[in-house]
Amino acid sequence: MFFIFNKQKIYSYLVAASTVVILFVLSFFFINTDVKTMETSANLSRLTPIYSVQTEQKRISLTINCAWNADDIDKILEILDKCNVKVTFFMVGDWIDKYPEYVKKISDSGHEIANHSDKHLHVNNLSYEQNVAEIANCNEKIKKITGKEVKLYRCPYGEYNDTVVKAATDNEYKVIQWSIDSLDYQGLDCSQMWDRINRGLKPGSIILMHNGTETTAGSLETIIKNIQEKGYNIVKVSDLVYKDNYDIDANGVQKLISKSE
Repeated sequence: MFFIFNKQKIYSYLVAASTVVILFVLSFFFINTDVKTMETSANLSRLTPIYSVQTEQKRISLTINCAWNADDIDKILEILDKCNVKVTFFMVGDWIDKYPEYVKKISDSGHEIANHSDKHLHVNNLSYEQNVAEIANCNEKIKKITGKEVKLYRCPYGEYNDTVVKAATDNEYKVIQWSIDSLDYQGLDCSQMWDRINRGLKPGSIILMHNGTETTAGSLETIIKNIQEKGYNIVKVSDLVYKDNYDIDANGVQKLISKSE
């Protein structure tokens, strides 16, 4: 059997084949676009802590997590007093049990004490009720020593999910992460830490540091002076974040909602 093709038939076949290919590509594109849109929507709906604050004022917060030893607390307090700054200490309940005298000393020095859970567990693995208990137990220990209620919470290991954030926010806590990690716990020296901080520093930044490391206390004065020389004021987290009428975007930036909105 012989097939006879002329130019018109060949052209028709090519047009038909091209149309099929184009339709296939378009259908694949729209299907994947829908999937990406759904994924983006899901991410936007996730409950998010505060990583930084949108502000035009040159104000930042320096935060210190307390979960290990207390060997350097006296030196840290001495430097903070010398530099005339107040910071926020996020304390674990177990650390509070071991060093109640330092909890009181930090509080009496005018620094802010905040909640860093009771046992420093992987809270993503805990139920809503267990997360509430972790926060409440640490809060009671702080209150017993200082007489003060705390309403700032930082999740252990920086881990969180909707259950963790909801357990905190349902009990009127603001969940605080950080926008700059000094990596002091990895043994970085002063210049290395400052390089990291300097690159990310902007109004509304929240810096993460720790006590009980090899280099934090020895680097703190230089870091604070460098921050101040760039024109920034260091304030407690409660003085940096907005108390109400705010929103938190998908990147964790707390923004004041304008009256027009």
